[in-house]
Amino acid sequence: MTLIFNIEYRTSWGEEVRVLGSIPELGNNQPNKATPLHTVDGIHWTAEVDIQIPGNGSVEYSYHIYRDGRTIRTEWNSLPRILHVADNPKKVYRIEDCWKNLPEQQYFYTSAFTESLLAHRERSAAPKSYKKGLLIKAYAPCIDSDHCLALCGNQKALGDWNPDKAALMSDIDFPEWQVEVDAGKISFPLEYKFVLYNKKERRAVAWENNPNRYMADPQIAANETLAVGDRYVYFNLPAWKGSGVAVPVFSLRSEKSFGVGDFGDLKRMIDWAVATNQKAVQILPINDTTMTHTWTDSYPYSSISIYAFHPMYADLKQLGSLKDKKVMAEFNKRQKELNALPAVDYEAVNKTKWEYFHLIFKQEGEKVLASDAFRNFYEANKEWLQPYAVFSYLRDAYKTPNFREWPKYATYDAKEIETLCRPDSADYPHIAIYYYIQFNLHRQLLAATEHARANGVVLKGDIPIGISRNSVEAWKESHYFNLNGQAGAPPDDFSVNGQNWGLPTYNWDVMEKDGYAWWMKRFHKMAEYFDAYRIDHILGFFRIWEIPMHAVHGLLGQFVPALPMTREEIESYGLAFREDFFLKPYIHEYFLGQIFGPHTDYVKQTFIEPTDTWEVYRMRPEFDTQRKVEAYFAGKTDDDSIWIRDGLYALISDVLFVPDRNNPHEYHPRIGVQHDYIYRALNDWEKAAFNRLYDQYYYHRHNDFWGQQAMKKLPQLTQSTRMLVCGEDLGMIPDCVAWVMNDLRILSLEIQRMPKDPKQEFGHTDWYPYRSVCTISTHDMSTLRGWWEEDFQQTQRYYNTMLGHYGAAPATATPELCEEVVRNHLHSNSILCILSLQDWMSMDGKWRNPNVQEERINIPANPRHYWRWRMHLTLEQLMKAESLNEKIRCMIESTGR
Repeated sequence: MTLIFNIEYRTSWGEEVRVLGSIPELGNNQPNKATPLHTVDGIHWTAEVDIQIPGNGSVEYSYHIYRDGRTIRTEWNSLPRILHVADNPKKVYRIEDCWKNLPEQQYFYTSAFTESLLAHRERSAAPKSYKKGLLIKAYAPCIDSDHCLALCGNQKALGDWNPDKAALMSDIDFPEWQVEVDAGKISFPLEYKFVLYNKKERRAVAWENNPNRYMADPQIAANETLAVGDRYVYFNLPAWKGSGVAVPVFSLRSEKSFGVGDFGDLKRMIDWAVATNQKAVQILPINDTTMTHTWTDSYPYSSISIYAFHPMYADLKQLGSLKDKKVMAEFNKRQKELNALPAVDYEAVNKTKWEYFHLIFKQEGEKVLASDAFRNFYEANKEWLQPYAVFSYLRDAYKTPNFREWPKYATYDAKEIETLCRPDSADYPHIAIYYYIQFNLHRQLLAATEHARANGVVLKGDIPIGISRNSVEAWKESHYFNLNGQAGAPPDDFSVNGQNWGLPTYNWDVMEKDGYAWWMKRFHKMAEYFDAYRIDHILGFFRIWEIPMHAVHGLLGQFVPALPMTREEIESYGLAFREDFFLKPYIHEYFLGQIFGPHTDYVKQTFIEPTDTWEVYRMRPEFDTQRKVEAYFAGKTDDDSIWIRDGLYALISDVLFVPDRNNPHEYHPRIGVQHDYIYRALNDWEKAAFNRLYDQYYYHRHNDFWGQQAMKKLPQLTQSTRMLVCGEDLGMIPDCVAWVMNDLRILSLEIQRMPKDPKQEFGHTDWYPYRSVCTISTHDMSTLRGWWEEDFQQTQRYYNTMLGHYGAAPATATPELCEEVVRNHLHSNSILCILSLQDWMSMDGKWRNPNVQEERINIPANPRHYWRWRMHLTLEQLMKAESLNEKIRCMIESTGR
């Protein structure tokens, strides 16, 4: 059999086009064995390849650009090209292809749509082959399983322009469609169009909105099929839109829960989404965060493993019952007690579940670990599972997650780990229990995933931007991280002092050298369970806010990477550089009383000392960093101590410039310094010069630079799986973020009270880009009802300007008012409208939580917040809440979602 590849591609000098495929003659997908194409003009490339008929009857292939024997560019290959061939060794396939760039509507080609929302579960066979054939292929992803693509044209085989007699195309490689026509019966030139055909009603329902497609006589020889690919088909139909619910797994409550939501409850939440016609269920990160076995581990964005799931998400019922009926009865009693609590008791829940794990592992573990299913899981996940299990065992044995303090194994050694994990070692039972738990978590989440896909619901995960500095990854792969810095966020609406997450930052230069393998593995693991994901703090792929280890707040941070300013550059703005004044905390007599009130004299005597300059002070050496102050006040929780401590933090961050982390003789203007005393101490000329410098630095200087940084990483990461990608693009957003996300077809996040345009107080839902997810509130914000009561003047403006009502706004968000806000969001232009469960329930006075304060999930300004919100109803009650469910169903239907 002969394959003749033809493609147009305008190469630069020294570049060549190669084809790589799934058969030996095309290199068995090994890049160094790709087949070169030939050209005479540097534009039209061709190759003729003789092949054996493949056993599965199909050839997968893709095109790549090479220079000096290395791949420098690859076409979009999320959906590989597939050619189904006839069982005829003399057959010739002449293939006419175009280079595949990222499709404009790439989101429709993701697994969210092809495996779930618009899945074709029963596919038609490959098209029949003809001795002399014309094979036409086209991409059309937005077609549900009740419809198909068809070809209508000026030939009898294509219906003679009667759309109801058009040639139906096969969806064997959906979202690509194909049909082969007997070329011996075609009178060229051929004119044709694609039509959308309703299979149930047996009629065409729409023509593509293109002029007629035209083909002159392509001179097809006997025993040859001409394959024409890469057609994209669009119809003038309403844009696809969907809605969904966002809820943390730990917040789910069913009658079977054990005081915290689990993966069994996730299946029940998917059932509610199906019952209310919602298309997505979005959750928070579910990775293991166990460090201290206390409530501080409840923070889901600081995991000890990027792969392992938190043991508390195990549905104990699915693990089996204990044979000891008396002990089982005790657990059933505790289950009812913990499940009746209004919020998650993190410590009690985890302690009790671990008691159960030990007993059920003793009873069932040996049998489970000997099963084929476990062995397959272990082999596929051994690379992370072993280090995670050993880390968890050593964390508890040495009573600290800080591996640097372990008396043994502080430095990761693969051979030592392998020895510990041998089944004949004394440590093995303590390690194997983690294998057992992770295997069961894997099966339970996979069951929820398959349940979602089977019901046309997308399960959307969350990839945290950071990892814990006391984690398996920091222990095993420390070269990937900068453990001398702390990741966070600059000041924003959530936190005036910025956020310090305490997480290490990434060594992107090191990650780049191996093609971001660490991230690729992470994304591939996510894709086993999720068809969509949210990139937490996507700005971290452009630049991260890095805070020095001596700081507590985020104000003394700097963007990394960034372009610091030299002394000469600062002076070029008209600002004479004064090292003592610009780089050291400005502490003056005139404002000490404003900060410390009755404690001013105590502060002067204890924490600061006078300088040679009249009424100007400096920090005493024993208190000259925020960490030193924090240590002094550790354990002191009275109001006066907190007042003094926070005032000292403010003094220490009262600097005009921050030295660069790599070059202390270059500087970054301190973020948000215009609100501080040092800025007020400048004269008007200096303020104007500093403002020009500040504006240039924060809003213009880095735009192209940060865009380039993101484009090094994000294209291959976001295209390494077929998941739908959504970016959390909130905060201090440089202009480059929008164009990078647009180029990569990443959905943005739109929140009405945090508009992207700084000139607007509230976003307009009908102005949102189609390629976006809109919501009313996130887990970091108050709910709609909570927000309504925070700032009466703001809600009054919202009530009058956005909702268009006259008069005074109600003091609380009534169910009718909440329904109006929800409806506006469902009417928005965004492809997805995903609302928190609290905001969905706010529309029904009977079913919503009577206590609005209980609904808050997180308070970002508090780094030690306890994450414990739970649904006040069970999922069983929610399924029966017919007044609410019917309202949601009707609203979704009436808004076309």
